[in-house]
Amino acid sequence: MTSKIKTIDVLPMVVMGSLFVLINCLALLVSGPFKEAGAVAFIDATNPLNLVEFFLILAVFTAAILLIAKYWKKDVIQWIILVATAILCFYVFFLLLNIILAESWALGLSLVAAAVLLGLLARFPEWYIIDATGIITSVGAIAMLGISLSVLLVIILLVCMAVYDAISVYKTKHMIDLADTLIDLKLPILFVIPKTRHYSLLDDKKSLKQKLSEGEKREAFFLGTGDVVIPGILAAASYHSTPNGLGVALSVVAGTLAGFAVLMTFVLKGKPQAGLPFLCPGAIIGYLVSSLVLTGEFAGLSLLIPAFLI
Repeated sequence: MTSKIKTIDVLPMVVMGSLFVLINCLALLVSGPFKEAGAVAFIDATNPLNLVEFFLILAVFTAAILLIAKYWKKDVIQWIILVATAILCFYVFFLLLNIILAESWALGLSLVAAAVLLGLLARFPEWYIIDATGIITSVGAIAMLGISLSVLLVIILLVCMAVYDAISVYKTKHMIDLADTLIDLKLPILFVIPKTRHYSLLDDKKSLKQKLSEGEKREAFFLGTGDVVIPGILAAASYHSTPNGLGVALSVVAGTLAGFAVLMTFVLKGKPQAGLPFLCPGAIIGYLVSSLVLTGEFAGLSLLIPAFLI
């Protein structure tokens, strides 16, 4: 029995770890086309006001979701996020298809692909549809933000997000409320990793809070897309901003996986855990160590710190 339980728990963890590797590697591949197309979130990558804008958007988005879920129709949240997801997927498809196809063909095929995904998410949001969409949107978000922020700003972002995640999960607990809403609406802002092959998200009716209060074992692990995207931004930024960028970027991913391994030791105890306090330090340490070893300095930081302080 013990062996069986361990197998059930270990396999989903391996799958989650593989998601980090897959998404980050794809993001590095597409970040070049994104950069050539000018698909950036911020014009000046070294401007510290970029972070202010980022956190304002995050705060407004989180507050809006929680308020709508409490006082209005949850369907509004569903369609806001589904439309935003379809737009981002369209953008990713178009930038990639436009490399090998004429613009008109790339545009048409991208519209069709995004529309199909939107239809599937609206009518049949099973876990594998949600995960596939999450991979596409995570790749796009990492690539876009990674070429839009300097390494220094990304590291500051990671530190702030780790603190915010810890507060929102352990102190205010509003992140658990947010996760409950997103799981209930079957939205592609979470990766769903089943523990058994017969698991169906559509048949999973109980909320996360309800399962925790009843002491019920979960049939799937849930991983926020932000837990993959936020540390992944450092990998993409390092890839484009430092000498030996590929080596540094892969070391960031390795550091993230080390943090993930530590995180999973706590997750297996059965309580929700804030992921970023484990993942972000791992990514940052991976960057600092590899940058020092491969370039002889903290590449991407020493040149940017003076500009940041001016």
